[in-house]
Amino acid sequence: MKRSTSAETRLSRHNQARRESALEAPIFPFDVILFDVGGVLLTNCWDQRERAAVIEHFQLDLAAFEALHIDYYDAWERASISLTEYLDATIFYEPRSFSRDEFFALMLTQSKPQPDGALGILKELAASNQCLLGALNNEARETNKYRFDHFGLRELFKVALSSCYLGLRKPEPAIYWRALDILGRPAERVLFIDDRPENVAGAVATGMKAIRFEGVEALRRELASLGVI
Repeated sequence: MKRSTSAETRLSRHNQARRESALEAPIFPFDVILFDVGGVLLTNCWDQRERAAVIEHFQLDLAAFEALHIDYYDAWERASISLTEYLDATIFYEPRSFSRDEFFALMLTQSKPQPDGALGILKELAASNQCLLGALNNEARETNKYRFDHFGLRELFKVALSSCYLGLRKPEPAIYWRALDILGRPAERVLFIDDRPENVAGAVATGMKAIRFEGVEALRRELASLGVI
């Protein structure tokens, strides 16, 4: 019978220790955590307050703009129309004293880190590298690119399930099912964080775990109770 060498013995003990450590280590509760962006990580880019500020700056008729905006915004967030097409339909259907670039530049300045937002928590989770992090958000392509680049979200997220890429918007059921198809993970292994109750309800209806964002400390408590942080 062949006698084991001391090196083989040490290797066997090492492998046994690794197996025991794996059995003892707690399993992270989710494979994927998805974040909304506007209202959770950043301010909204082009919601009612932001639109009003820009329209007032350029001394335009807010009611007239809103009447046109509602007809075209959905298509813009799905990338069915471009930024130029959206602006031509809502602002530049008549001559203006300012350019499209000037108008869009002021739109972008409305984006800021959300006060009492979850950007710090997202960075903590990214640093821990325990699960895949991604965005599930409604956003037009042009503003989405700016916000991801300007606020470093592209380095924190591994996947961007944005309405402009999927052609679907929350809270439509199809966007959550498409997200699950792309992720390839069971719904119960996916956590979604959003500030709007209808979007949270849409995720829950597919079997995802979802948290309504109501401030960073409340979110931290929720995540701690789930064993995430």
